[in-house]
Amino acid sequence: MLAIRLPELGAFMHKLLCTETFDHFLLKEASIQSGITWTLDGTPNKTFFPTDEWEAKELEGLPFIPFSLIRPQCYDLIKGKSAPTQFRFVLLLSPSNLARTLERTHSSFTQDDITAMFLNLRYAQGNLLLTTGISYRIFSVDKSLDQEWDSLVLRFLKKHEITFEESSLLL
Repeated sequence: MLAIRLPELGAFMHKLLCTETFDHFLLKEASIQSGITWTLDGTPNKTFFPTDEWEAKELEGLPFIPFSLIRPQCYDLIKGKSAPTQFRFVLLLSPSNLARTLERTHSSFTQDDITAMFLNLRYAQGNLLLTTGISYRIFSVDKSLDQEWDSLVLRFLKKHEITFEESSLLL
């Protein structure tokens, strides 16, 4: 697991909420605390969407909603004169991106072995922290995939010019 401090809050929030940078992730859950606390569950409600819209948005088989579909609402909840007192976003790779990641890293793990590969964003007391994680369905002492995931996240941040500082915190 990697713990990264993101010191440029405004620049990062712009990338998160105003650009497509994180749109290929799924939103598992979010919590935004300002005047009140907003809690978002990223589980799609199939009965809400007409069948053609469900298919057009390619939601079939996804355990959680693509961040791209909820990003505008998150922006609306956060924008304003004052920053939220705290927030938390739990993003994960879509099943197709998980499969590509396993293939590209030549991992011995299969999609059946992995529940999810996460990015956890937490803002509190003026600090924004990103942590990585993998949830396994099996027990393994092999941590090579964790190391590869951490490496991929660091490359993602560099590619998108997101300023970060690796933290010595153990969570």
